[in-house]
Amino acid sequence: MVAGAFPIAKLLTLGMRQLSKPLAARIKAAARASPFFRAYVCGPPAQLYHWVEMRTKMRIMGFRGAAVKPLNEEAAAELGAELLGEAIVFSVGGLCIYLEYARQAGNARRREDEQSAAMEALQQQVAEQGLALETLDARLRQADRALLELASAPRK
Repeated sequence: MVAGAFPIAKLLTLGMRQLSKPLAARIKAAARASPFFRAYVCGPPAQLYHWVEMRTKMRIMGFRGAAVKPLNEEAAAELGAELLGEAIVFSVGGLCIYLEYARQAGNARRREDEQSAAMEALQQQVAEQGLALETLDARLRQADRALLELASAPRK
């Protein structure tokens, strides 16, 4: 039963990742069209990304104090929408990885619980066998004493 469920879980994870790409494309298109998203959701992250990227490139090339010009609104909206789409795909992928980890951790926990229950049952059986052995040993000693008493008793 577990072997049959494993490929289905993998298939569902792959399906979620594949569905996230068209979903991200639709959200990107809506973000480009909406003035609110362009100004407040896509624009600031795009400007920050552009600023960090340009500062890094300038430092690598040796320009230390140069100012970075911000992107125009259209380019910022486009870059912000792309960043938003990539963040959505990345988030869905991360969620899939987390869910797979949680599923495997649950399976491992269940396996450990089963093993500990089996170990406790075995320990209980060993304890019961030990008590049975002690009882048999006591009976054997009692029988040996009775035999010695019979053997050492005077014959009439």
